[in-house]
Amino acid sequence: MTFTHLDADRRPAMVDVSDKTATKRTATAETRVRFPPAVAAALRDNGLRSPKGPVFDTAIVAGVMGAKRTHELIPFCHPLGLESCRITIDLDGDTALIRCTVSVHHKTGVEMEALTGASIAALTVYDMCKALSHDIVIGDLRLLAKDGGRSSYALKATP
Repeated sequence: MTFTHLDADRRPAMVDVSDKTATKRTATAETRVRFPPAVAAALRDNGLRSPKGPVFDTAIVAGVMGAKRTHELIPFCHPLGLESCRITIDLDGDTALIRCTVSVHHKTGVEMEALTGASIAALTVYDMCKALSHDIVIGDLRLLAKDGGRSSYALKATP
């Protein structure tokens, strides 16, 4: 097996993308935040606001900021000047579905940026709602799709 992030001496190393062609690369990730029924009801009743302020709007801003800083958080991620980062959050029953789609013209993909954006948005939702309950569950983080570069991917089935 060949490890892409090890050099000839088997030490950690960033992948060299200097010979790759820059193409448009897009990735979409999602995660879910499950609330106790009373918290979801309180959010709906208060215009998606908690005692800390507008929950989903704040989470969208935080998620975009997180996606843009992925290279500072994940070792060996290349710094990318993202051209687009869109986060949507929908409250369905007791669950917030968070989706993050990121795109860039570059030599490497944006899967980690999409996953980071969705994760940071979910963590922000938790932070904004923890005064209402600590029984909030973040889960089901996954890559839904990626396009561009050497291969494309689309999740075949959803739970």
